[in-house]
Amino acid sequence: MYTSSIVDYRELKLRKLDTPEFSHLKLLGFWPLFGLLFLMVERVWIRGSYTPIHCAFDDMIPFCEYFLIPYLLWFVFLVGIHIYTLLYDVESFRKLMKFIAISYSAAILIYILFPNCQELRPETFARENGFTRFMMGFYEFDTNTNVCPSIHVIGSVAILLCAWYSKHFRSTGWRVVSVVVATLLSVSTVFVKQHSILDLLAAIPICVIAYHFSYGQQRRRTPTRLVYIKRHGTP
Repeated sequence: MYTSSIVDYRELKLRKLDTPEFSHLKLLGFWPLFGLLFLMVERVWIRGSYTPIHCAFDDMIPFCEYFLIPYLLWFVFLVGIHIYTLLYDVESFRKLMKFIAISYSAAILIYILFPNCQELRPETFARENGFTRFMMGFYEFDTNTNVCPSIHVIGSVAILLCAWYSKHFRSTGWRVVSVVVATLLSVSTVFVKQHSILDLLAAIPICVIAYHFSYGQQRRRTPTRLVYIKRHGTP
């Protein structure tokens, strides 16, 4: 496997995609495949009925349009972590894509086997402002189906783990920031009534499984390597 963190993409040519230096770029092929599958279950394969996802805690959470800010920032952070690791940390990019491929594929499979929806969106808003007007249009664009488990939460965990294990963000400050960001991105989904609490909880076991296959081996190897460095110095 190509071990350098930084790749000179000026040297990229189509015939080099199979070389160790550029083979990681083929992992990006998951995204159009996932997009097609998600489009199929959302817009093409319309079911006769969907199971509503709801619990009592959902009724206790008020709609707050200001959580639209972290909700939309999810897209910025997800794209941003891809671009950053592609440019500066290829090893982290590989792990990120492995986590996403496993967890997102599991979510799509659940949508196919267990079609579900949420009926939490407010019919009217207590206030009228730019945020609520945006949410009204967003509700019309985005369907309320295939919500459990929450891909939004899975993506937030992907961002957190990628930053947590990247050698570029290992300081305590960066790790605190990554936890706060991932938390805000996740809880924003229930405050803008895009998801139920149950959708968030259902994402956890999927993330645990994807973590095991993406980062688990790295965590098991770390203590051994630290002992080696202490005894012998950096190899």
